[in-house]
Amino acid sequence: MNEPPGQSAANPRFSELLRNPVDLLAFGFGSGLSPWAPGTAGSLVAAAIWFALPAQTPHSLLLPILATLAGFWICGRSAARRGIGDHPGIVWDEFAGCWISLALAPAGLPWALGSIALFRVLDILKPWPIKWFDRNLQGGAGIMLDDVLAGIMAAFCMWSIYLLV
Repeated sequence: MNEPPGQSAANPRFSELLRNPVDLLAFGFGSGLSPWAPGTAGSLVAAAIWFALPAQTPHSLLLPILATLAGFWICGRSAARRGIGDHPGIVWDEFAGCWISLALAPAGLPWALGSIALFRVLDILKPWPIKWFDRNLQGGAGIMLDDVLAGIMAAFCMWSIYLLV
């Protein structure tokens, strides 16, 4: 794909993100600029935001739903500006997936932390059907849906464990 003038697959500078709200969100408020494991950095920032919000409020379901819906456009637009299908620094999908896993996990800090960890493992390893979505969808949907599914699967696994213990 031809890259737009001034854009590349390289990480932007933080000052560039501050000038473009879409990229600021796509790069997870700068967490996606991490040189090591930007997806994990994005998930940790997402978890910090989640835990900073009041417990058991409408954000519990509204935040992941809005983040997912907006993420299709945010991630697709930012990736197109960068000229690359799924830039590693775009971590809004990790925000949405992490928030989904937290919203659907059993109540309690151990379950929340387990859900975050399991989300990261599923997002990195991409077992079926996550891998299918990652490989077969393009644009914002391709960036977002594998993480959405990883978040749902992480919560499902945590509930399975919760019900067994």
